[in-house]
Amino acid sequence: MAAAAGVLFSDRHTTTISLNTCTVQQPQATAQRIHILFHLTATLAILYYRFTTLFGGGDVPTLPWALVTTAEVIFTFIWFLTQAFRWRPVARGVSLRNLPDDNELPGVDVFICTADPSKEPTVEVMNTVLSAMGLDYPPDKLAVYLSDDGGAPSTLYAMKEACSFAKSWLPFCRKYGIKSRCPEWFFSTYGHDELLFRTDEFEADEEKMKVGNVKF
Repeated sequence: MAAAAGVLFSDRHTTTISLNTCTVQQPQATAQRIHILFHLTATLAILYYRFTTLFGGGDVPTLPWALVTTAEVIFTFIWFLTQAFRWRPVARGVSLRNLPDDNELPGVDVFICTADPSKEPTVEVMNTVLSAMGLDYPPDKLAVYLSDDGGAPSTLYAMKEACSFAKSWLPFCRKYGIKSRCPEWFFSTYGHDELLFRTDEFEADEEKMKVGNVKF
């Protein structure tokens, strides 16, 4: 079984299950198509004028006129390439009812690369690792790999500390439904108000996490 581009393929079945919905946005699509047609008509009229003047013996300087015409042709081509998403604007959503059970989901590998601790602070890399480990996915089907091209000893030591902290951090996130599972973000002023209803139990557990995060 494999998942790609929002589609789930099953080895046992020939059917393909879509994991997302795609809806054309109306009347936005109609308005944008009318605008595109008007713009295209005006552009073709300008190009017709340029070419007929250039090759029809018009009293214009040949080289500057040819350069201007060439530039407008190039810009028209670029404009044409960017109209696909305007011609058919769509809104995509998740089709939750088509999601399979956890035991039928495919395995997911997350690779995180780092090279130089002086340019990529080790703490930030570890926060990325913890965020990846906290993805809302069956833990037995999720694997996180850290590749350190520089082979820094600090990265190895920090990885051991991050794994130790994850043993308490990840259960805490799952218990209280924490969405911002990056410790640096959660303990900042931005993530402090994520939960509107903060019980005494949550406050106590959060304090333990703060202590563990400081040590980490």
